[in-house]
Amino acid sequence: MTSRRHALLAAASLPALTAHTPATAAPAAWPSPDEIARRVEEVRRTETAFAAAFAARDLEGFRRFLAADTIWMDKEALHGPDAVMAAWRALITAPKPPFSWSPDLVLVLPSGDLARTSGPVMAPDGKLVARFQSTWRRTPAGAWEIVFDFGADVCR
Repeated sequence: MTSRRHALLAAASLPALTAHTPATAAPAAWPSPDEIARRVEEVRRTETAFAAAFAARDLEGFRRFLAADTIWMDKEALHGPDAVMAAWRALITAPKPPFSWSPDLVLVLPSGDLARTSGPVMAPDGKLVARFQSTWRRTPAGAWEIVFDFGADVCR
Protein backbone atom coordinates (compact mmCIF):
# COMPACT_ATOMS: atom_id res chain seq x y z
CA MET A 1 0.00 0.00 0.00
CA THR A 2 2.80 2.44 0.89
CA SER A 3 4.66 1.86 -2.37
CA ARG A 4 1.44 2.39 -4.36
CA ARG A 5 0.85 5.73 -2.57
CA HIS A 6 4.43 6.81 -3.29
CA ALA A 7 4.04 5.88 -6.95
CA LEU A 8 0.80 7.87 -7.22
CA LEU A 9 2.35 10.90 -5.52
CA ALA A 10 5.38 10.73 -7.78
CA ALA A 11 3.24 10.45 -10.90
CA ALA A 12 1.02 13.32 -9.77
CA SER A 13 4.01 15.61 -9.21
CA LEU A 14 5.58 15.04 -12.64
CA PRO A 15 3.46 17.64 -14.46
CA ALA A 16 4.29 20.24 -11.81
CA LEU A 17 8.00 19.50 -12.01
CA THR A 18 8.13 19.68 -15.78
CA ALA A 19 5.74 22.61 -16.22
CA HIS A 20 8.52 25.11 -15.51
CA THR A 21 11.17 23.37 -17.61
CA PRO A 22 10.09 22.89 -21.22
CA ALA A 23 11.63 19.80 -22.78
CA THR A 24 12.65 21.83 -25.84
CA ALA A 25 14.43 24.59 -23.88
CA ALA A 26 18.15 24.49 -24.50
CA PRO A 27 20.47 25.88 -21.85
CA ALA A 28 21.72 29.35 -22.68
CA ALA A 29 25.29 29.31 -23.93
CA TRP A 30 27.56 31.72 -22.10
CA PRO A 31 29.16 34.32 -24.32
CA SER A 32 32.94 34.54 -24.42
CA PRO A 33 34.70 36.69 -21.80
CA ASP A 34 35.43 39.27 -24.51
CA GLU A 35 31.74 39.43 -25.46
CA ILE A 36 30.70 39.76 -21.83
CA ALA A 37 33.19 42.61 -21.38
CA ARG A 38 31.89 44.32 -24.54
CA ARG A 39 28.28 44.10 -23.34
CA VAL A 40 29.15 45.34 -19.86
CA GLU A 41 31.01 48.32 -21.32
CA GLU A 42 28.08 49.08 -23.65
CA VAL A 43 25.66 49.21 -20.71
CA ARG A 44 28.16 51.22 -18.62
CA ARG A 45 28.37 53.80 -21.44
CA THR A 46 24.56 53.89 -21.63
CA GLU A 47 24.15 54.51 -17.90
CA THR A 48 26.89 57.15 -18.05
CA ALA A 49 25.15 58.88 -20.98
CA PHE A 50 21.88 58.80 -19.05
CA ALA A 51 23.56 60.49 -16.08
CA ALA A 52 25.19 62.99 -18.46
CA ALA A 53 21.78 63.96 -19.89
CA PHE A 54 20.63 64.68 -16.33
CA ALA A 55 23.77 66.69 -15.58
CA ALA A 56 23.35 68.66 -18.83
CA ARG A 57 19.74 69.51 -17.87
CA ASP A 58 18.59 67.79 -21.10
CA LEU A 59 14.92 66.88 -20.61
CA GLU A 60 14.49 65.16 -23.98
CA GLY A 61 17.82 63.39 -23.75
CA PHE A 62 16.89 62.07 -20.32
CA ARG A 63 13.44 60.93 -21.48
CA ARG A 64 14.88 59.02 -24.45
CA PHE A 65 16.37 56.46 -22.06
CA LEU A 66 12.99 55.65 -20.46
CA ALA A 67 11.11 52.57 -21.68
CA ALA A 68 7.42 53.02 -22.46
CA ASP A 69 6.65 50.62 -19.59
CA THR A 70 9.26 51.94 -17.14
CA ILE A 71 8.55 51.80 -13.42
CA TRP A 72 10.49 54.03 -11.05
CA MET A 73 10.32 54.06 -7.30
CA ASP A 74 10.12 57.55 -5.93
CA LYS A 75 7.94 58.33 -2.93
CA GLU A 76 5.55 56.00 -4.73
CA ALA A 77 5.81 53.92 -7.89
CA LEU A 78 5.93 56.02 -11.06
CA HIS A 79 4.48 54.17 -14.05
CA GLY A 80 5.62 55.26 -17.49
CA PRO A 81 7.80 58.07 -18.85
CA ASP A 82 5.15 60.78 -18.36
CA ALA A 83 4.94 60.06 -14.62
CA VAL A 84 8.75 59.95 -14.29
CA MET A 85 9.18 63.21 -16.17
CA ALA A 86 6.46 64.95 -14.14
CA ALA A 87 8.10 63.86 -10.87
CA TRP A 88 11.66 64.62 -12.00
CA ARG A 89 11.11 67.78 -14.08
CA ALA A 90 12.12 70.14 -11.25
CA LEU A 91 15.25 68.06 -10.57
CA ILE A 92 16.25 68.06 -14.23
CA THR A 93 15.53 71.73 -14.86
CA ALA A 94 17.10 73.13 -11.68
CA PRO A 95 20.00 75.46 -12.56
CA LYS A 96 22.50 72.95 -11.15
CA PRO A 97 22.10 69.20 -10.75
CA PRO A 98 21.10 68.35 -7.17
CA PHE A 99 23.06 65.09 -7.38
CA SER A 100 25.07 62.93 -9.76
CA TRP A 101 25.59 59.21 -10.21
CA SER A 102 27.79 56.73 -11.99
CA PRO A 103 27.77 52.95 -12.21
CA ASP A 104 30.25 50.91 -10.22
CA LEU A 105 28.50 47.61 -10.95
CA VAL A 106 27.20 46.47 -14.33
CA LEU A 107 25.77 43.00 -14.97
CA VAL A 108 24.41 41.71 -18.28
CA LEU A 109 22.51 38.46 -18.79
CA PRO A 110 24.12 35.93 -21.16
CA SER A 111 21.22 36.55 -23.57
CA GLY A 112 22.26 40.20 -23.77
CA ASP A 113 18.63 41.27 -23.29
CA LEU A 114 18.66 42.56 -19.71
CA ALA A 115 21.24 44.40 -17.64
CA ARG A 116 21.56 45.74 -14.12
CA THR A 117 23.49 48.83 -13.07
CA SER A 118 24.18 50.12 -9.59
CA GLY A 119 26.34 52.80 -8.09
CA PRO A 120 26.78 55.76 -5.78
CA VAL A 121 24.63 58.88 -5.86
CA MET A 122 26.66 61.91 -4.83
CA ALA A 123 25.57 65.33 -3.54
CA PRO A 124 27.15 68.37 -5.24
CA ASP A 125 29.67 68.57 -2.38
CA GLY A 126 30.83 65.02 -3.16
CA LYS A 127 29.12 63.38 -0.20
CA LEU A 128 27.61 59.93 -0.77
CA VAL A 129 23.84 60.22 -0.25
CA ALA A 130 22.37 57.12 -1.87
CA ARG A 131 22.86 54.16 -4.20
CA PHE A 132 20.89 53.68 -7.38
CA GLN A 133 19.72 50.38 -8.88
CA SER A 134 18.56 50.26 -12.50
CA THR A 135 17.40 47.51 -14.80
CA TRP A 136 17.94 47.99 -18.53
CA ARG A 137 16.37 46.15 -21.47
CA ARG A 138 17.80 45.93 -24.98
CA THR A 139 15.35 47.07 -27.65
CA PRO A 140 14.97 45.22 -30.96
CA ALA A 141 16.98 48.06 -32.56
CA GLY A 142 19.85 47.38 -30.13
CA ALA A 143 19.54 50.42 -27.86
CA TRP A 144 19.18 50.10 -24.09
CA GLU A 145 16.15 51.48 -22.21
CA ILE A 146 15.58 51.68 -18.49
CA VAL A 147 12.67 49.57 -17.22
CA PHE A 148 13.14 49.71 -13.43
CA ASP A 149 14.87 52.30 -11.29
CA PHE A 150 15.10 52.94 -7.59
CA GLY A 151 17.47 54.47 -5.12
CA ALA A 152 18.19 53.79 -1.48
CA ASP A 153 19.53 56.36 0.95
CA VAL A 154 22.77 55.42 2.61
CA CYS A 155 22.70 54.55 6.30
CA ARG A 156 23.71 57.44 8.49
